[in-house]
Amino acid sequence: MPSFDFSSEVDMVALKNAIDVTGKKIIGRHDFKGTSARVELNDKDKVITLSADSDFQLNQIKDILFPEMEKKEPDCSKRLDHQAVQKISGDKVRQELKIKVGIESELAKKIVKLLKDSKLKVQAAIQGDAVRVSGAKRDILQEAIALVKKSITDFPIKYGNFRD
Repeated sequence: MPSFDFSSEVDMVALKNAIDVTGKKIIGRHDFKGTSARVELNDKDKVITLSADSDFQLNQIKDILFPEMEKKEPDCSKRLDHQAVQKISGDKVRQELKIKVGIESELAKKIVKLLKDSKLKVQAAIQGDAVRVSGAKRDILQEAIALVKKSITDFPIKYGNFRD
């Protein structure tokens, strides 16, 4: 019985590249000269840290970072969990953007319910941070992929691990 998985993996190489390009643009911009504006990535914890001298600069850094991320991997800025802006000293601010990896249980349940309500002849099962979908024919699985891609637009979902 053919099957595949819906998952949500981060392309860390593309993310690092986007952060490096953003850092270079910050260094090159005249309005950031002499400021403490910077972008850092913590690979282990999967956290992007934005530091700036003011809230306005923080928003400017985001305006540079998000389009760079979208160029490298479409919809990847939707996977960021924006934490509260922290005041450090004086006017300096910091914000952490946590990177969500995998499909959370609420979204997985929504995908399973969507597939069951669609009356497609597929079975969907939550397996950790992925959703395994199996069906009798490839055509039905392709319909399931199209349905989920059309319905779930607020989080980047990929399909793969196809088995015949």
